[in-house]
Amino acid sequence: MSAAAGKVFLIVTDDPDEQIITVKCDPEHARAHVRGYASITPGRYLDKRHWISLGPGPGITERLITDAVENSYDLVAERLPRRDRPGAR
Repeated sequence: MSAAAGKVFLIVTDDPDEQIITVKCDPEHARAHVRGYASITPGRYLDKRHWISLGPGPGITERLITDAVENSYDLVAERLPRRDRPGAR
């Protein structure tokens, strides 16, 4: 699990047989990803509107995963109080 100022933005499964990451996602983008990729599903055990789980499959590229993780981090960081945001002084 990864966090920014104590807020989770990434969860990685530790089961080698089920390689899945779960990230926070804008609800509109989450719906588009779930519709567009068979191995992207609503977030497991989390708010299904705001989280998606990504597993290996057709169309799942390193760039897609990187973008999803970075977007998740940005969503979490922008909701932090200004003093807790990364780079804040």
